[in-house]
Amino acid sequence: MESKKATLSAPAYGHVIASEKWRNSSLIQSLKGGGVKILFESELGMADFLLPNKSSILYLSECDVIAGTAYKRKLVRYRNACSSFQEQVLLEKTRLVEQYFWAVQKFVVVELGLTLLPVGGQMEASQLLLQMVHTDGKENPFKKRSSSGLLDAQVLAAVQQVPGVGRVKALALLERFSSIHQLCNATVAELEAIVGQAAAQNIHMFFHKPTAAVR
Repeated sequence: MESKKATLSAPAYGHVIASEKWRNSSLIQSLKGGGVKILFESELGMADFLLPNKSSILYLSECDVIAGTAYKRKLVRYRNACSSFQEQVLLEKTRLVEQYFWAVQKFVVVELGLTLLPVGGQMEASQLLLQMVHTDGKENPFKKRSSSGLLDAQVLAAVQQVPGVGRVKALALLERFSSIHQLCNATVAELEAIVGQAAAQNIHMFFHKPTAAVR
């Protein structure tokens, strides 16, 4: 069943293909309210949503994270699925998830090489998906926009999760490293040239300290 995703085409502009399990969710209702047409599919493999810009979305809920390490197997299966879609992960970052966030972020971004986008819940996730659906063309809205130099607020917020990195430093880092994945793999010397020695050490330690076990 997981191979089914590879045979699906990206939906037309203004449409979203959603897993059947989301049919009665508040997220779907919010998408409809934003003018998006929903096509339900029972065999999306590990994905929850497919978008017109060829993005595949896996949604990690608060329950997924705090229940234990099973979410890691879910993520690995999602990453390994044969697909022509760009795989991204939406993570519910609630107060209960806060203590696990850096470990999840490291696993998703550094170890699996996927894009991680934190959201406050289904309503915020729907607004993020609406933004992605209504982005013209196939440009990924979570990469640096070369024409304006502006960065998507979600990526900027994710970088600011690193201790000691505020908005100014986050902007400077993302001007040099076009994705969180590249930032995670940067050397201390590369980071130091942008944010200074102390901040560079903090950033490198944040992404490379041993991953704590999730209960």
